[in-house]
This record gives sequence, C-alpha cells and structure tokens, in this order.
Amino acid sequence: MDVFRGHPYGFDPTYGYGPAELGRVGPPPGEPEDFAAFWSELYARARAVPVTAVRSRLPRRSRRHAVHTYTVKYTSTDGVRIGGWLTLPADGRVERGIVLSHGYGGRSGPEVEPLVPRAAVIQPVARGLGSRSLLPGVPADPQGHVLYGIASRETYIHGGCAADVWCAATALTALVPDAAARIDYVGSSFGGGIGALALPWDERFTSAHLDVPSFGHHPLRVGLECVGSGAAVRERYLRHPEVLDVLAYFDAATAATHLRIPVQVAAALFDPAVPPPGQFSVHNSLAGPRRLHVMASGHFDHPGAPALAAAERAACAAFLTA
Repeated sequence: MDVFRGHPYGFDPTYGYGPAELGRVGPPPGEPEDFAAFWSELYARARAVPVTAVRSRLPRRSRRHAVHTYTVKYTSTDGVRIGGWLTLPADGRVERGIVLSHGYGGRSGPEVEPLVPRAAVIQPVARGLGSRSLLPGVPADPQGHVLYGIASRETYIHGGCAADVWCAATALTALVPDAAARIDYVGSSFGGGIGALALPWDERFTSAHLDVPSFGHHPLRVGLECVGSGAAVRERYLRHPEVLDVLAYFDAATAATHLRIPVQVAAALFDPAVPPPGQFSVHNSLAGPRRLHVMASGHFDHPGAPALAAAERAACAAFLTA
C-alpha cells in the first residue's frame, strides 16, 4: 500500500476501514416496504416493451480476437432508443450471452477481447451517456447524470438505466437466439451498481460479476467524502437530506438482499470515487452464492493498476466459466 501514501486527495480513500471492518458492513436499515413491488412493476414494464432491436455490421473484424463487431440499437422504457455494440464469435458458434455494462464515463467503443469463449456480448450504453445513448436535456457528465430526476423515484434516471439492462437482454436474445441458453451480467462501477439493482427481478440471468459496484449503502455513503458522481450526490444530500427517501429505492446493497443467483464482487480496499464500505456492503448483502475478489485499489491510477485490472478480468473469466 506504499504506492497510495502520496495520493492527491484531501481525505483517506480507505475511510479507516480495514478488511475486518469491511466484512461487517451490511445493507442499510429500513428497506422501504414496497421496495420489491416498485422494482417488480418497473421490470414488468420493461419486459412489455417491443425492443425492435437492429444491428449493423461494422466494416472491420478483430482478427486477433476472432470476433465480428456490430452496432446495435434497441428500445427501452419511455420509448428511449439505446445504442451500443454486439460482438459475436467469428466462427458463428454461440452458446451463451453476456450483457456487458460500463462505468460512469459511458462507453465510446466496443470491447472486442472475449471474456469467455463462444459468447454473444451485447454492450449497451445506458440512457443519457456515451456517444450512443445521449438524450436531450440529460447531462452526459457523471455529476449531472447521477442527479437527473432524483426528486422522485418515478423520475430518477437510475430506474431507467436498470430498464436498459433488462431490455438489453431482450434485444440480445432477439438478435442472437442461441444466447438465451445462458445469460450472464458483467458491470463495473456504475454498471456494477445498476446491475445489482436490476438483476434480482430478472430470472433470465444465470450469474453476475460486479466490479467495484457503486450505489451501495447510500446512508453511509453520503457521509463519506469522495470524488466523481458520489460527490454530487453527497452535496445534494447536504443541502436536501430528504433525498435519501428516494435513494432508498436505488440502493445496490438493499437490492442485493433480493439477489439469489451466484455473484462475484470485485471490491477495492482503497477507492476515492466509490468508498470501499459501499462496495463491500453490496457483497455482504447478497442473498445467494457469493464470491469476493479483493483488490488493493479502484478508481486510482498508479503503476500497479494495470496488473490489478488484469487480475480482476481473469477472476471474472474464471467465475463465469466455473
């Protein structure tokens, strides 16, 4: 951990939590009585959407990774048209599907290196983010996006982002029917938190890997100084503490108590953007089989970061093929 001593932050990105303390952080108290009903109704709305998925072949093929890449478009709730990418094995052999989400920076292009063999991988860009799913009036920067519609649970954009995940699974199986044999979810940071919110209600997913998941234990999180989207939520809370009433419906740790498929969480001990106790609360709250991959750091650039990322990716691949 010596590499972290010279960090530029005016706070401690471990927040004084060691492994033992992190292992004891559970979900926030006081789950809303209608939490499950709220999410089940939103899921039902998403499953009723005619996604009208289309794909267009990109004029290139990754010879190194033996995949064909396509752009995709599909419809999610509220008539929002979502863009992204789809990668398929070049030999056409598909035995499973993956919904691959992204961090709060969005996604500017497709990932072409396969996580597992013979998988069709849909890579949606959540509504309002990236270059593929921009929306008029919705801020594309993380600090603005995370606050959009936060005045009520019906309008908060994270509900729509979860619906984009469900509709991505529908689009994937419509475009590649063989992918329905097994669908897994992989998401990092923003995508990890949104995955935790979305997955408990969708029986189509077999397992999930959540990397440094955000949005865990909001009551604890708003009390911890951080950078990025979490700082924007904290600032809103300090001016309007009633925002926690809405955030209670969008807490990844609370949702994890309803998540019963096998899940692996990659959680960091040092993270200035997503405080570690929030990450560990998602893992500790999981109701089903769970696995923990502990990393020294997250959201922090240092000489050892590429090796940590490679180890996390290897852990993800091993989990999905176990």
